[in-house]
Amino acid sequence: MNIHPIKAFSDNYIWVIEEGTEAVVVDPGEAEGVMDYLEEQQLHLTAILLTHNHEDHIGGVKEMLAKYPDTPIYGPKETEPLADRIVQEGESFRLLGQTFQVIKTGGHTHGHISFLMGEEALFCGDALFSAGCGRVFTGDYQAQYDALQKLKRLDDETQVYAAHEYTQTNLRFAHSMQPSNKSVSEALDQANDLRAKEEPTLPSTIGREKKINLFLQAERLEDFVELRKARDDF
Repeated sequence: MNIHPIKAFSDNYIWVIEEGTEAVVVDPGEAEGVMDYLEEQQLHLTAILLTHNHEDHIGGVKEMLAKYPDTPIYGPKETEPLADRIVQEGESFRLLGQTFQVIKTGGHTHGHISFLMGEEALFCGDALFSAGCGRVFTGDYQAQYDALQKLKRLDDETQVYAAHEYTQTNLRFAHSMQPSNKSVSEALDQANDLRAKEEPTLPSTIGREKKINLFLQAERLEDFVELRKARDDF
């Protein structure tokens, strides 16, 4: 099993999950880089997974379908008609010999979902970032808070494959809020080193996020809302 990031736009990651000659692609906001990679690696596209309906996550689907017709597309109802396998909280399906569980992670959009592959890997779109979380475009802070509480309960070793490279900015925000937090300071130094080498800061892990992600640490909804609004203005 190999999980490979394809860079897109200024800060998106499109994740390619590989097993042997088969591949599943998560949130292809654009197609060209993904199709080039699949061709170079001689991979067969088995399925596409969509976490939500924002253009930078679905924009490449039609072009990919033109090249790979009949590819099944799993996603929440808000991704219709692109998605033909509509999935929701509590459902699961098998791909690449792995079980993918669907977790409702609304807030960023109403229908946002995340995919948990076994217990090892979480593909969470814009619900959870390293040291951060997605903007609450719906205004439903309760939904976003509840989503984070679900993700917080996953195994500490679960790897977190978020869709954006926002780690440095998120950690700078966390450091501004908690300047004496050693875990945050060390994580920021590590992130700066990785980005200086143009390497991804992802994946993270749930255990790591519990130490550095202020949004996961928020004990009350009111604390979360205050943090999220402060981050919006940062």
